Amino acid sequence: MPPPRPSKVLDHAQLLRERRTARVAGRRLVQCHGCFDIVHPGHIRHLRFAKSQGDLLLVTITADARIAKGQGRPLIPQELRAENLAALDFVDLVHIDDRPTAADLLAEVEPDVYVKGKEYESNRDPRFAAERRIVEEAGGRVVFSSGDVVFSSTALIHAMESCVDPFHHRLTELHARPELGADTLLDLIQTIRGRRVVVVGETITDTYVLCDRPDIAGESPVITLRPLERRHYDGGAAILARHAAALGASPVLVTALPDDGAHAEAARLARQRLEAEGVEVHAIVSPAPIPEKQRFLVGAQKVMKVDLVEPATLSAAQRDALVGVALDAAGDHAHAAIVADFGLGLLSPETIGTLCEALRPRVGTLAGDLSGRRAGLRRMKHMDLLAPSEAELRDAYGEYGQTLPAVVWGLLDETESASAIVSMGADGLVAFERTDREPDDAWASRVRGEHIPALTPHAIDALGCGDALLATATLARSAGATPLQTAYLGAVAAAVQAQRIGNHPVGATDLRQAVARLHAAQLTYAAPEVISAAKAGQPAA
Repeated sequence: MPPPRPSKVLDHAQLLRERRTARVAGRRLVQCHGCFDIVHPGHIRHLRFAKSQGDLLLVTITADARIAKGQGRPLIPQELRAENLAALDFVDLVHIDDRPTAADLLAEVEPDVYVKGKEYESNRDPRFAAERRIVEEAGGRVVFSSGDVVFSSTALIHAMESCVDPFHHRLTELHARPELGADTLLDLIQTIRGRRVVVVGETITDTYVLCDRPDIAGESPVITLRPLERRHYDGGAAILARHAAALGASPVLVTALPDDGAHAEAARLARQRLEAEGVEVHAIVSPAPIPEKQRFLVGAQKVMKVDLVEPATLSAAQRDALVGVALDAAGDHAHAAIVADFGLGLLSPETIGTLCEALRPRVGTLAGDLSGRRAGLRRMKHMDLLAPSEAELRDAYGEYGQTLPAVVWGLLDETESASAIVSMGADGLVAFERTDREPDDAWASRVRGEHIPALTPHAIDALGCGDALLATATLARSAGATPLQTAYLGAVAAAVQAQRIGNHPVGATDLRQAVARLHAAQLTYAAPEVISAAKAGQPAA
């Protein structure tokens, strides 16, 4: 049998011995300190960031007797808290400190890097000031990590005392705010009706190929699929326009469609289908067929994706024509416009910049988004709303270690835009808006973020969730919604879409039913301090 692995949980003497060994070997030691009562997603991001700052990650926790967070805290005994942290592969050393603050331990360990949460960057607590002084006087650095989504062990524990789902606590806070009251939201959905919105982007066909149980081919170990049924859905800018029509708006789709041979027939049918649903179609001639993206499914599980795409190569005259068609569609004034770059050649970065500049004075709300690793996001200037995923945003800037608020501020500052909704998959989304701070303030004060958890427990199909969010959020904002209302209704639309197989338009009735269902799902009692804090627009303690 192999010898047992040494424990990562060290007593005081072992810790100091490991520190001396690391120093002799020239290995940088990074230290984090806290309670870590429940190791939640915020902790995981914090600790992963900390590990990236050096060679060894030491996590020290406050002993049970020194935690003063109220009756019943800590929830998890110190030995189990230490074991939980030691189970993380990126944590190298764990120590339980029986002192009220980390100051004495920091003086003994002298870490090369001491990592604290982003909220400490502007913290004036004398205890943290002492810790920082000790680290820096010993030649170490104090680094602040992610502040992208704020989780709180205290809030999660409070939520679990009254509800099986910790995120329900956050929804309770959100629903307690008057601007997210059910009646207020239902009235807002009604005001979307009749609003004129111009949607510019590629028309795509999303094809689902439903297959029989997969097998392994006899001639080589490759998967064999037997198609049983094909289902075709409008995708790209076409589904954005269909969402808008289903919500009661008056959408105009500005796109490119082929006009030759068999491809012309597909374009004719697409136009006919869209117009039948209330979408006005204005198209320039495309030199390529309608792009098709095939997804092969066994049951509800996608097993393969094939892109049948011939990127459109537009001439300078065609690009000018596209911009002209978009301006004609907007007329003297449209309530909103969406510029959507799906990366298939219709919208080059230069065209995006020209479009945004030309549409800005003609529309009330200007929104933009992209799909995948595209350069166009940074050319979307003077927008009211940008709606990338976290991965798309980070790819656009090549920023993977910086905190999300910092990257968002970079986007809003560079594009001179007002707000952004950044989707994070199963973690929900964060709605960011500019604050009115002075320009010389630190970046952290320039954006304000609101986290909205995913509003569905399990996504059946994530295809089109971002499109549903963008169309709904744009129309809501054009109808006078606050940034929080805008993001919440977008999240509701995404949750509705996630429960469907394929790309189906989300309508006003779907939104109303989902809002009513979410508010009716307040199954547990929320503590009065949570309700009062939420109504005041403040986080719960």
